[in-house]
Amino acid sequence: MIKAKNLNKTYQIGELSLEVIKNFSIEIDKGEFIAIIGPSGSGKSTVLNMLGCLDTPTSGEVIIDDVVISDMNKHQLAQFRGQHIGFIFQSFNLIPVLSVYENIEYPLIMILNLPEEERKKRVLNLLKEVDMLDQKDKFPEQISGGQKQRVAIARALVTNPKIIFADEPTANLDSKTANQVIALMRKTQKDYNSSFIFATHDEKIVANVDRVVTLVDGEIVKDETRSVS
Repeated sequence: MIKAKNLNKTYQIGELSLEVIKNFSIEIDKGEFIAIIGPSGSGKSTVLNMLGCLDTPTSGEVIIDDVVISDMNKHQLAQFRGQHIGFIFQSFNLIPVLSVYENIEYPLIMILNLPEEERKKRVLNLLKEVDMLDQKDKFPEQISGGQKQRVAIARALVTNPKIIFADEPTANLDSKTANQVIALMRKTQKDYNSSFIFATHDEKIVANVDRVVTLVDGEIVKDETRSVS
């Protein structure tokens, strides 16, 4: 489903060239549940952004469902991302002028253009799953960080995407809520055979994935597949 071939990412800061990712190659099958781990600054988020159509590599190739996305322009990337990918950001990226309900509904209007009844069914179901039904009419500034993250997760899942990229999705959650969210994502993976790729430091996520890829200084140093009960 996802193939990355010899990805390199270099940022130019004035006269300084900062090489963040070096010769990164990976294949991810449909339905995989993967954590990309490593110390801060190892390149986890950069990899996620390149695989998730948010950024382009300096060199190398990214292929999703036989489509070479690394050759796309920003408009094409946005269109592909909207149709195939869900993204959960550590910083939430909620729209402040929209309610909790409307934030989750937004992709169903802008991307899938679903009828109102179908939108309502999906949104209410996910609000219940993330325990935010009683907060649906509030605005982002009126809810806590943990609640914002639950809304962000629901928004990423509402389109039933093939692939979900999650950058530290449990970083702002207490242990109980984090475990509920991980269970919800695992259920989504099983119900829809979706692939989940996490960039994380959270041991609770690492303990629940099927594969752990370790990055150090922008390079893969370990790629371990294991069974999770």
